[in-house]
Amino acid sequence: MSKYKIAHLRKQGQNMIIIPLDKNFEYKTNNEQSEIVDSLQSYATSAGLAGTVVPVWLHGPQMKFIAPRPWHPFFKSLTWNAVISNLNKELTCG
Repeated sequence: MSKYKIAHLRKQGQNMIIIPLDKNFEYKTNNEQSEIVDSLQSYATSAGLAGTVVPVWLHGPQMKFIAPRPWHPFFKSLTWNAVISNLNKELTCG
């Protein structure tokens, strides 16, 4: 059973479930990343959390993310520390 600290936010009229992941997420294949995101989305929905899961991770000094295209400007403006300081819930998976 895994637990993730998450930032459940409402920005730009959208519910966002931001999940910081380990930097090793960078080295997964696109299919593996998609499977992980789909699984996290399923657990979030089952937990009653409204919104879209957006994984974020560090790659060197840069924070990377997988988000809907219209959200890219918002996520490009975020820092890792801003995400960490907004963690406000926990998601249990498994």
